[in-house]
Amino acid sequence: MFQDLRDSNSSKFQVSEFILLGFPGIHSWQHWLSLPLALLYLLALSSNILILIIISKEATLHQPMYHFLGILAVVDMGMATNTMPKILAILWFNAKSISLPECFLQMYVIHTFMLMESGIFVCMAIDRYVAICRPLRYPSIINESFVVKATVFMTLRNSLSSIPVPVLAAQRHYCSKNQIKHCLCSTLVVASLSCDDKRINSVYQLLLAWTLMGSDLGLIIISYVLILHSVLKLNSAAAASKALSTHTSHLILILFFYTILIVLSVTHGATKTVPLIPVLLSLLENVIPPALNPMVYALKNKDLRHGLYKFLKLRGCSPL
Repeated sequence: MFQDLRDSNSSKFQVSEFILLGFPGIHSWQHWLSLPLALLYLLALSSNILILIIISKEATLHQPMYHFLGILAVVDMGMATNTMPKILAILWFNAKSISLPECFLQMYVIHTFMLMESGIFVCMAIDRYVAICRPLRYPSIINESFVVKATVFMTLRNSLSSIPVPVLAAQRHYCSKNQIKHCLCSTLVVASLSCDDKRINSVYQLLLAWTLMGSDLGLIIISYVLILHSVLKLNSAAAASKALSTHTSHLILILFFYTILIVLSVTHGATKTVPLIPVLLSLLENVIPPALNPMVYALKNKDLRHGLYKFLKLRGCSPL
């Protein structure tokens, strides 16, 4: 009887906050990670802000392709800012506690920005497909109206489809364990702390990943296959080589983004044996793309490089 009473009291108890433990297995020296993470965060912010300034100031960049690049820069900054300040606070100030509403909000923002990143990659792939495979129809298809409609559609799709993630998490009952072996509020890790049935959380998480992001990845692959087919038919070997170089670097970044997501979903079961792996993968997903995207796109794009040179008052070797 007393055991039943203890179980009943435990089931009624609801934790008031979670504790983010940081990086499992390396707690004694995880603070050394703060410097490279802070530098990556500053790089992500500064490079994306620079991209936005260049696009806004350079009249020749007021085109759909660069509008999508500007939106990607905003998404990248949002994705990094949603997680990095809290991670740095854990490493610098040992600020490990996070309230349940704050945790659920971070969970929602992570999903929304991840889906937005995926959606913008699709828009950029379609833009490049039309530009290379249907160049004569490009002005009539990819215009300001297309950019606005695509952005609004992606924003609504991603923000609305992410709502059930924190709602389902908030409906779970967290009665005993409140320590998260992670540096951010990962949906599946948080769900594993609940005392009741959390299968619906896992099912919706997988459904969201494999339907929306899976279809996005499929569209991107189809677009780049068609682009590759058109590029290989170019008469000029130099033009084909240049196009391949540019689009290959873009595709590598995109595949890096999706590969980590796929590996994360596949290796979630490894958290009990090697809990550090999912944490590092989540960190890579939230920091590396925002830092690398602007640099790769800027370095591989002649107009953006020219805008950067003008912004920095550099004219190459020509006299001032």
